Amino acid sequence: MVNKEFFELLDLLEQEKKIPRQVFIDSLQNALTKAYKSQYDRPSAVELVLIPEKKLIKIIAYRTVVEEVTNKETEISLEDAKLINKKYKVGDRITEEIEPKNFGRIVIQNAKQTINQKLREEENRVAFEQLAEKEEELVTCVIKKIDGKNVYVDLMKMEALLGPQDQLPGDKYRVGDKIKVFVKKIKQGSTRGPQIQVSRTCADFVRRLFEMEVPEIKNGQIEIKGVVREPGYRTKIAVYSADGKIDPVGACVGSRGLRVNSIVAELGGEKIEIIHWNPDMLEYIARAMSPASVKAVVANEKDESATVYVAPDMLSLAIGREGQNARLAARLTGWKIDVKPFSEDVIEQAQIASEGEEEEAEPVETALEDTIDIFDDEDNNKTTEDTSMDDISLDDFDLPDEEKKED
Repeated sequence: MVNKEFFELLDLLEQEKKIPRQVFIDSLQNALTKAYKSQYDRPSAVELVLIPEKKLIKIIAYRTVVEEVTNKETEISLEDAKLINKKYKVGDRITEEIEPKNFGRIVIQNAKQTINQKLREEENRVAFEQLAEKEEELVTCVIKKIDGKNVYVDLMKMEALLGPQDQLPGDKYRVGDKIKVFVKKIKQGSTRGPQIQVSRTCADFVRRLFEMEVPEIKNGQIEIKGVVREPGYRTKIAVYSADGKIDPVGACVGSRGLRVNSIVAELGGEKIEIIHWNPDMLEYIARAMSPASVKAVVANEKDESATVYVAPDMLSLAIGREGQNARLAARLTGWKIDVKPFSEDVIEQAQIASEGEEEEAEPVETALEDTIDIFDDEDNNKTTEDTSMDDISLDDFDLPDEEKKED
């Protein structure tokens, strides 16, 4: 049996598809064994003998002569062997070369189907292993097709799904366009290969964009402590550097806003607030309320909740449109946050609350020190500086008309 194409296929499988040739040989051997048994209705094993230099394949059916048969497919008793040839003895191998043309058409077709299925399984396995390295990474893909609200992209020659829930509100897609996506999940599929889900709306998409645009994040000089977002509208990201010489917020913003503006453009104009993370939770909560200036924070560590006090004219800004700013600040810090207008008696109210909660407690002055922080004008300026939102205006928020006029 001479088949040049068969040997070329083996080389292709190893070089391009990363499938070892032995996998294909084993699959072909198993398929031919079934075909042989079906054709001749007798037990036997089949072995493929490959002679690459001659591009030659030999198909041999064999059984080994034994005293007592334990495997009918690979063994034959000495008694039965002597019926074939009296010279056979234990340990001999009875072989018969098979001509593929002697197989029936249906048998050969079944063998081909078995081989093809095995190849698909191996291709899927190899593809899954290669794609697994891309999970939770940012990649650039080409849009392959659009089916209703679903967008399919080409990821390493595999089809990945960008579902409606993973698309930004302002995104517009055309077949052939290149887009950046976050590889959200890869599952091992069946005959159709790995199932890949990509996203442009998850918080990690923004995290990876910053890692790509800011070298100090990639090399570990700046650490991203948290990212929260409402896709298409606003993102809050907290950053920190243990190196006092590095301004983490300034590094993320970039010269003249170049770095952050590049990310904003990728997100279709989504607003990004970059906040300097602080280990002091009171300070961190105050900063998270950016762009609003915070006057005081009263915290309850037991249930991880805090009341944030802002100037009355900052109340709408602190809460944000439909509560968006306060909601994102709460998600970023992990604490429940309530926003209230600041007044002169706020310290007195906090002191009364502390007295009520500390029945076995230390003196009120000490308890109060742990539960309230008053931010002076300098602290307020820090809060508003920790943001790239140079274009913020009160028109961006749902303020009452009277407040807009006053401001």
